[in-house]
Amino acid sequence: KRQILSPQARTDLTGCSFLLPNLIGCALFTFIPVLFSLFISFTDWDYTKGFGSWNFVGFQNFIDMWSDEWFVDALTNTLVYTIAVVPITIFLALILSVLIDKYCFAKLPIRLAMLMPYISNVVAVAIVWVMMYSSFGPVTQLVKALGVENPPQWVADYKWAMPAIILMTIWSNVGYSALIYTSSIQGLPQDVYEAADMDGANEIVKFFKLTIPFLSPTTFFLVITNIITSFQVFAPIQIMTRGGPGTSTYVLVYYIYRSAFGYYKMGYASAMAWILFILIFIVTMIQWRGQKRWVSY
Repeated sequence: KRQILSPQARTDLTGCSFLLPNLIGCALFTFIPVLFSLFISFTDWDYTKGFGSWNFVGFQNFIDMWSDEWFVDALTNTLVYTIAVVPITIFLALILSVLIDKYCFAKLPIRLAMLMPYISNVVAVAIVWVMMYSSFGPVTQLVKALGVENPPQWVADYKWAMPAIILMTIWSNVGYSALIYTSSIQGLPQDVYEAADMDGANEIVKFFKLTIPFLSPTTFFLVITNIITSFQVFAPIQIMTRGGPGTSTYVLVYYIYRSAFGYYKMGYASAMAWILFILIFIVTMIQWRGQKRWVSY
């Protein structure tokens, strides 16, 4: 007797057939390359010599990188960049979103204007900021107007190159975080704020006692996404400083790129990429571990 598929089975089969192209694409362009990078991280493969020209070196790449001054500086700069960008961006976004929601009339145009740097092409944004940091740019002229006779050369200065990139990144990202906060603020329970008004609570008390706890899930989300994005910073470094002066703006992703496509050390670059993955994974797990304590509901 011929067996006929049930309606539920046909529905499931149809759904799987729609998912199949995406699964094949993920396998070809994500899962297989990830496994291949893990494989070559244990080799000294120079990809210009073609496939099969690798020699297995075990964990030597993972050992050597910790005595590599460029890697250590890149890791340090990445951590400094992340520690500076993430809290400042989230703090400014929270303050701006609350102020715009309460005191601004043209809310939509202001939010769109704040979001424009985030959705703009990163190459164009970086070039504009390089021009702003030039000796005749508005940033330098503003510093001179404030009384500094010899302002730094910003992206060409060893001490000021990283702060200059951090400032540009915060300016670019704060609009997106503020938009996420704004959407959350609009969904806050107004009856709780009305009860606080009846109890005589002022705006500052409501901000610290109500708004911040209510927005803790949103803050958690933004912390995770901003940390991951900061660990993966590449385009501003490539366009504005090329890692210089010296190693002042060398970050992990840029050093991985230089090692792979500049020095042809694909195995070494893959090993550093896996270290970066492990760091991001550890930070994410720590954040998820503390989610129950952080998120108020």
